[in-house]
Order: sequence, then structure tokens, then C-alpha cells
Amino acid sequence: MDYFLIGLGVLLIFGGIIGSILPFLPGPPLSYGGLLLLHFTEDHQFTSRFLIIWAVITAVTYLIDYFIPIWGTKRFGGSRQGIWGSIIGLIAGIFFFPPFGIIIGPFAGAVIGELVAGKTHSAAFRSGFGSFVGFLLGTLIQLIAAGMMAWYFAKELFFS
Repeated sequence: MDYFLIGLGVLLIFGGIIGSILPFLPGPPLSYGGLLLLHFTEDHQFTSRFLIIWAVITAVTYLIDYFIPIWGTKRFGGSRQGIWGSIIGLIAGIFFFPPFGIIIGPFAGAVIGELVAGKTHSAAFRSGFGSFVGFLLGTLIQLIAAGMMAWYFAKELFFS
């Protein structure tokens, strides 16, 4: 049974790393699932504190990924309409254009929101670019979290 759990854990760890880059897979939650599966084996255990800390990091990382494009829009000069456009674009993109809608939706929503607010095309595209930068930053944060979990998984599996 341990070999099955370890094998499935390895798949989840790799899926978590891939999911940190691809918007349709939940990267850090998959990686955390891999850690849990390794924990449920007889020979490889993590402390409860370790698992709780990584559960919190996973949840925060996952949630940040949805809010960081909004922050990027604001940081690059987006107005209230651009921020709301980014939010609406994110939601619409998730439901209507998966998997790429999570990238395109906030960008398009921010641009449309700024144009509706009466901003110039260059200001609107700058706001949309901020949304895209936010998406890239969120991806990087998820990739770091999934990579760290992969490192702890490998460390526990091979060196303890």
C-alpha cells in the first residue's frame, strides 16, 4: 500500500508543479495532496505543525492567485472601473473560456473597464498589462510553493 501512496504522491507533486504554470490545474493543492499521501505511509511522516503550516500556505497561495491580477491592475494605474472589469473578466474567463480565460479575462476586463471609464487606449492597455503582470506574479508564487513542497517530499522520501 505504501508504494501505491508514494507513487500517487509523486504524480500529485508533478501535477502540482505543472498546475502552477497551467491555469486549469490547482497547482499548490495538488502538491499538498502529494505531501499528505506521503504522510499516510508507514515510514515517512511529517509533523502536524508542518502539515498545518503548509495547508495555510497552500490556501493563501491559491487565494492570492485570484486577487493578484486585481492588485496589478491597480498598481499600473487602473481605476475602480478597471479593477471591477478585471474581477468580472476573471470570473467570465474562468467560466466561458477555460483554461486561457483566467489569463485573457482579467486583461480584457481591465481594458474594457478603463475604456468605459473614458480613459485613453494607452491607459486602458497599461491597466490590462498590470492585470497580466499580476497573473505572472501569481504564477511565480504558486510555482515557488509547489517547488518547495516537491523539495520537502523528496527530502522526506529519500533522505530520512
